Amino acid sequence: MTIFWLVTLLLAGGGIAWLVGLTRPHWSRWISIVTLLLGGVLVYEIWTAMPVVGEGDFEWYAYVKLPWIPRFGISVFLAMDGLSLLLVALTLFLGIVAVVSSWTEIEEREGFFQFNILWTLAGVVGVFTAFDLFLFFFFWEVMLIPMYFLIAIWGHEDRSYASMKFFLFTQISGLLMLLAIVGLVFVHYDASGDISFNYFDLLGSEAAAGELALWLMIGFFIAFIVKLPSVPFHTWLPDAHTQAPTGGSVILAGILLKTGAYGLIRFVVPLFPESAMQFRWPGMLLGAISVVYGGYMAYSQSDFKRLVAYSSVAHMGFVLLGVFAWNQIAVQGAVMQMIAHGLSTAALFMLAGALQQRLHSREMDRMGGLWMRAPRMGAVAMFFVVASLGIPGLGNFVGEFMVLVGAFQVDVALTFFAALGLVVAAVYALSLMQRTFQGRAATGGPAAEVETFADFGFREMSVMVLMMIGLVWLGIYPQPVLDISAPVVEALRAMGATP
Repeated sequence: MTIFWLVTLLLAGGGIAWLVGLTRPHWSRWISIVTLLLGGVLVYEIWTAMPVVGEGDFEWYAYVKLPWIPRFGISVFLAMDGLSLLLVALTLFLGIVAVVSSWTEIEEREGFFQFNILWTLAGVVGVFTAFDLFLFFFFWEVMLIPMYFLIAIWGHEDRSYASMKFFLFTQISGLLMLLAIVGLVFVHYDASGDISFNYFDLLGSEAAAGELALWLMIGFFIAFIVKLPSVPFHTWLPDAHTQAPTGGSVILAGILLKTGAYGLIRFVVPLFPESAMQFRWPGMLLGAISVVYGGYMAYSQSDFKRLVAYSSVAHMGFVLLGVFAWNQIAVQGAVMQMIAHGLSTAALFMLAGALQQRLHSREMDRMGGLWMRAPRMGAVAMFFVVASLGIPGLGNFVGEFMVLVGAFQVDVALTFFAALGLVVAAVYALSLMQRTFQGRAATGGPAAEVETFADFGFREMSVMVLMMIGLVWLGIYPQPVLDISAPVVEALRAMGATP
């Protein structure tokens, strides 16, 4: 029941923050912090529990299954294995980062802002733990609606356009996934006579084979790569990131993109093993193209947030490449990349928000020389920039290296093409650092106009240091994360097609 109480805690905390914020706006942020810390305590209790082998031969850290709509085979089936545990822990930690990064930025309707933050996180936790496909889709929608409000209400100058584009892309692709879920359930019913949305009932079903299975798989696939996002469905991301408030960008880049990657690993290949292997080469090709194209587009940007947004397209391309390589080292590399990218990109968006709040501009061409005025901010920026480009010793390098090693065993040419993205990453990452923190401030630019440029204080440095420690730990000693994810990957590969 611990998972159930975790989701309930986040939902209740959001409601309380909203109500309290009506009369005491600044209290709502503390309610969010306390709620997330209590959620962290629950996750720690789950983490320290001995996993038990249960349904589907998975090692479960927590498990709850309650009847909901039994007539249609729908239940409240929430469970947490190693993969879910890692992503839920990342979700709660980055939730705290999102609240801290928006501490002084949000001045209007602060209680409602914290409500949307916590309800988005509740939906994400539900997505990572739901093993009933109807419940999974329910949480998929729960996390999107408050995210839409975060962009539409507290976003920047073109927030209406960006929020509507985000909503349309995600809702239309979500509709495709809903049709695929219903189609899978009905095909399973024709084959077995039972109506069930249970993940384990649908695994190995006769619905997973044949020409229809390919179309059903594509329905899931499109929904997940839109959220990932991958070329050619990535265009909503730069607009959403650019216009979102800092906390919204942290959640969007650090957490929501991972729901697409999680869906590919958990649902697409295990539910449709034959179709997924037939689709392997196009899937890996889209991943490789995303790596190179995302890096090229990042280098072409002058807007700080758009550059980081396009870099996310490149980094998540490695995840797509690793998933469809579908061997142990590649999939575990994809998991490692998801976690490391969540930390490094969340930090970069927090940095972008801090610069915009101080300079009232995101244009790097109007910055320059900021390290001399804010040495702590410059040092932090350098750390996360080199983390983003994949320098050895940090978590991003481990994830990308493992993906490339695994993909090399499947397709040498695509792996070589994707590896070019590492070179492009170095170019755009160092360009960002040079244009923003090195050189001279542009004449007449905001960096020259601001008389007192505030450096990072204790509040901002505290979460930055925690993210730094996380990336160093992942880069130097990734074995604990690999040990937790290995049994899940092995079990999923046993269910799907194992090359």
